[in-house]
Amino acid sequence: MLILNSGGTFNKRYNHLNGELEVPYDNYAIERILDSVDLKYALAGVVYKDSLEMDFNDRKMLAGIIMESLDDTFVIIHGTDTIDLSAEFLSEIFDDRKIVLTGSMKPFEIDNIEASLNLGMAIGFSKGVKDNGVYICMNGHVKEWNKIIKNRELGKFEVVK
Repeated sequence: MLILNSGGTFNKRYNHLNGELEVPYDNYAIERILDSVDLKYALAGVVYKDSLEMDFNDRKMLAGIIMESLDDTFVIIHGTDTIDLSAEFLSEIFDDRKIVLTGSMKPFEIDNIEASLNLGMAIGFSKGVKDNGVYICMNGHVKEWNKIIKNRELGKFEVVK
């Protein structure tokens, strides 16, 4: 399994100099969570952006890393605003791998519970699922990418009925 970090709110930290939440160029939040488990996972930082800033080239870079990897299982930390766009993009390319995208509505630095839960669920699901595909793991749900959506009014992800 390879964990890929593409930034998003999950990773954001408060910059005391300018008073803004920023996506840092590191894997600190994910490393802190992974330090709490006995198993070691390969982790690579790929794109350090808010997902609203992600574009075709960023998604192409993610796909390229997945394509070149010897792994067949991937967990991608991603911003929630465009997680569905990246999931759809990856689903059009890959049908021979397990890819689980997850994120967080609150930064790990502010409230580490949601980020930790989502990453843990994504890892556990990716290890247990038999079917290849692209999935989204958020708010206690893990479904195929097109069966879960972000409800912006309620600020949470919901299963499509």
